[in-house]
Amino acid sequence: MELLAVLFIPFLGTSLGAGCVYFMKDKMNENLQKALLGFAGGVMVAASVWSLLIPAMDMSEGMGKLSFIPAVTGLLLGVLFLLLLDNIIPHLHVNDDEPEGPETTLKKSAMLMLAVTLHNIPEGMAVGVLFAGYTAGNTAITFSAALTLAIGIAIQNFPEGAIISMPLRNEGFSKNKSFVYGVLSGVVEPIGAALTILAASLVEPVLPYLLSFAAGAMIYVVVEELIPEASRGEHSNIGVIGFSVGFAIMMVLDVALG
Repeated sequence: MELLAVLFIPFLGTSLGAGCVYFMKDKMNENLQKALLGFAGGVMVAASVWSLLIPAMDMSEGMGKLSFIPAVTGLLLGVLFLLLLDNIIPHLHVNDDEPEGPETTLKKSAMLMLAVTLHNIPEGMAVGVLFAGYTAGNTAITFSAALTLAIGIAIQNFPEGAIISMPLRNEGFSKNKSFVYGVLSGVVEPIGAALTILAASLVEPVLPYLLSFAAGAMIYVVVEELIPEASRGEHSNIGVIGFSVGFAIMMVLDVALG
């Protein structure tokens, strides 16, 4: 039961962020949006390095100088996986008018949700893989390390929840409907994490590859969308500042709690 509750921590972050639609103006301030996007990117990159890639290499140290192979292989496969999803799932990024992926008759709101859901797949996977390693008895992964990642993902999910619900409100949706759509965009995380844990016995032998796979998928999201969105429009350093703060907070969390 305790483990199940922890899995919903990232989902709670998304839900709280989506709740901002009740307290903020109909349109989010552009500079605030850039800062939040940068912040989310910083958290995801730091989590990819400290919580996923470094543990993946530590688990493979028995391979000697070749201990980087599982991490590199998983990283590249994670990038390719998200690249594939990016091309086969119709979705629309915030502030964009042209959707990506195959042609579709889906409404703009549905494609905005798909874009955020696409991001949440690797995040749910990352939390699930760490907890799967812990439940399988892998001594390289502690409960606190998995909990730290869940908290870090929840922190960066807060701005993501706001960034999906606020544009929907601006599109004419009611506050309640915008909130529900924002919440639903994060449902994939606990589901994906739970499924990964249920397959813990299968996951454990290839854990280093799966950890780095999740890292590659998250880094793809950061480079493909979060950083470009944080740098959009008139030049400013707000996105960079947000990224740095997010990276620093996740780094502190991982060292202090992990």
